[in-house]
Amino acid sequence: MAELIVKNVTLSYEQKPVIEDISIELHGNELVCLLGASGGGKTSLFNVISGLRLPDKGSVILNGADITGQPGNISYMLQKDLLLPYKTIEDNVAVPLLIKGEKKKTAREKVSRYFDEFGLEGTQKKYPYQLSGGMRQRAALLRTYMFSRDAALLDEPFSALDTMTKGDMHRWYLKVMEEIHMSTLFITHDIDEAVLLSDRIYLLTGKPGRITDEILIREKKPRRQDFPMSEEFRNYKRQILARL
Repeated sequence: MAELIVKNVTLSYEQKPVIEDISIELHGNELVCLLGASGGGKTSLFNVISGLRLPDKGSVILNGADITGQPGNISYMLQKDLLLPYKTIEDNVAVPLLIKGEKKKTAREKVSRYFDEFGLEGTQKKYPYQLSGGMRQRAALLRTYMFSRDAALLDEPFSALDTMTKGDMHRWYLKVMEEIHMSTLFITHDIDEAVLLSDRIYLLTGKPGRITDEILIREKKPRRQDFPMSEEFRNYKRQILARL
């Protein structure tokens, strides 16, 4: 059974439809990308899936339970890392556990075992200003994982990084996702990023936004190093551009 099912969701702002009749699925251990132009309703859809907004129509089902309009069930990471500047990295990462009622000592012990896996070993006692943009995003992703290990929503988490750092983060992210097996729904308007990272890509186009296509990326994971330079990669890009 799909871990996450979004069924026929429609949302309006001030009686103007923003997204209309959207149905998508996210299966176990899958990375699915929502690709479309800026302003097309991607973030609005995430607000519905996360429970921050109640849709005009439709429902959100997680592991068989209806969570429509109920926040706190799915991790949601925004474009900015939003780390708290006055807390150390380990305490930033532990915030989801503290919110759930864990004692600080226990929360620190639980998050500490993941620092090496996320490439953050040695940063536990540092503060966000002492880390590079890429390292802050790693910490934010670990915090997202600590909130919920079933499914996560990532809203353009690498868009603020420079090209070289973004490339490093892509390779690191694919490696980590293979290890932790967290299902992820990922927003981007970067076609290269979508093809590189995704198992499937939903195209969200028009105003109001609608799902107009679904593209399966057949390249096996972990992706080979030369995949972004391959003819297969270019063919996926051509296919997406034609359908957009």
